[in-house]
Amino acid sequence: MKFTFFTVLALICTTTVATAQIGIGTTEPTATLDVNGDVRIRAISEEIITEVAEDSVLVLSRDGRVNRISSKRIIESTLKSTVKANFATGGATISLSILSGRAIIPFDDEEFDTHEEYENTTYIYEAKQDGIYDIYAQIKASSGISVATNFGLSILKNGNVVAENSHANIGVLGVNVTPPTRNVQTLLQLSEGDLITFEIATDLLSVSLLNSDKDCFFTIQQIR
Repeated sequence: MKFTFFTVLALICTTTVATAQIGIGTTEPTATLDVNGDVRIRAISEEIITEVAEDSVLVLSRDGRVNRISSKRIIESTLKSTVKANFATGGATISLSILSGRAIIPFDDEEFDTHEEYENTTYIYEAKQDGIYDIYAQIKASSGISVATNFGLSILKNGNVVAENSHANIGVLGVNVTPPTRNVQTLLQLSEGDLITFEIATDLLSVSLLNSDKDCFFTIQQIR
C-alpha cells in the first residue's frame, strides 16, 4: 500500500513538472488541479480575522472553477435596486426644446444608485436584475408655461410609453390656471437589460422646468 501511494505521488509530481496540470478523474485537465468528481475536506481551520474574510470567499463559477470574490460584492448582489435622481444643472430652470411632441428629461444628478444602473449623461436606467419595480417621476413647469392642449409626463420602457399623466393647460383670459406639476407612477416587471427613460409629452415647442430637487425628480425601487 505504501509503495502504491508513493508511486502515485511520484507520477503526480512528474505530471506537474511536465504539464503544470493535474487531473483527477480526467485525463485532460484544464487547470492546475482539475477534479472531475466530488471533493471532500475533512477538516477546515476557522478564520478569526474578519479582514481576511472580506476578500477570501470562494465560489464555484459556471464552468466549475473555484474563484475568489469579496464578501462585500456578494452582499451587494443581493441588495435590491434603488435609485433617485434630479437636476444638477445650474440656473433656476431647465429649458427643453420639444421635437416631435416629446423630449427626454435630463435628470443629471444622482442622490443614490445602489447598483450603478442609471447613467446621468444619457439619462437612461438599465436594469441589472429581473424583478418587479416601483417607478415614480415628478416634474414642475415654471410659472411662465404657455396654455397648451397637452402637457404631460411619461415613463418609457425600451422606448415605449408604459405610463403617462398628461392633460391640457387651461387658460382663462389668456392666463394659464392649470397646476404646473405632473407626476406618474407605475409597477413594472423588468428583465436584465431593460431600459427606462422619462419624457415630456406636449404640443408646446419648448418647456422650462424648475431646477428644484423637491419638485423635479424620479425614483426607482425594486420591490421583489
